[in-house]
Amino acid sequence: QVQLVESGGGLVQAGGSLRLSCAASGSTFSAYTMGWYRQALGMKRESVATISNGGSTSYADSVKGRFTISRDNAKNTVDLLMNSLKPEDTAVYYCNAFHPWSMRNYWGQGTQVTVSA
Repeated sequence: QVQLVESGGGLVQAGGSLRLSCAASGSTFSAYTMGWYRQALGMKRESVATISNGGSTSYADSVKGRFTISRDNAKNTVDLLMNSLKPEDTAVYYCNAFHPWSMRNYWGQGTQVTVSA
């Protein structure tokens, strides 16, 4: 079991930057693959970026070159640095923890990111 709390969402103009942070507690953080997902209004939840316990990263095509995911196992945090934001990035962003052994997923409460044109 792991608890996730996101922070850093807000309203920004197109072209701006925002950093999201996710703090984890309650389990062995380093054992999890961490990720950021988002769900826009009327859309399905989609993966934005993931980072494995070994540090391997993966990004959705729509955010490659603009977003950077990172983790700090000592602090039990995972961040998403979002640059060159576009209105299409507007969504609720969720922190995700995936445990490969049990195939369990854990989710944060979500944080709203709104990008104005």
